[in-house]
Amino acid sequence: MSTAISSVNSGPDAAQAAAAAGQTLTQANFLQLLTTQLTSQDPLNPQSDTEFAAQLAQFSALQQSQAMQQNMAVLQANSMIGDLVTINPTDGSGTVVGQVSGVQIQSGTPLLVVNGQPYSLGQVASITVPVSNPTTSSSTSTQTSNQ
Repeated sequence: MSTAISSVNSGPDAAQAAAAAGQTLTQANFLQLLTTQLTSQDPLNPQSDTEFAAQLAQFSALQQSQAMQQNMAVLQANSMIGDLVTINPTDGSGTVVGQVSGVQIQSGTPLLVVNGQPYSLGQVASITVPVSNPTTSSSTSTQTSNQ
């Protein structure tokens, strides 16, 4: 049984674009921006405190979403242990086929270990779940009769 893989990252948004560009907005950066916004606002027409609270809530939700996305990628990688995968390496060295023997976490990103080499989830072209042969047990049942 072979299935195609779609990336865990499902859509382009500002956070993904910033992360792809090597730029991340931390809570300290956000608070610095908020402080600058407070000191630069028009004193005759100040922003309401509810707007700042809403911005803080949105930033908090973004952080939680990013953490959940990272956890989902780790779960997806762990679920692939033991599966036969086809990898398209980014170095152009040709297709690699092998069984996922483990998962390495590097800078918070899961990497699949196939044939002793780490590969990102984005390099997986297909997964083949191995078919398990049911084992037969040689258990015998005994019957007793009550007389």
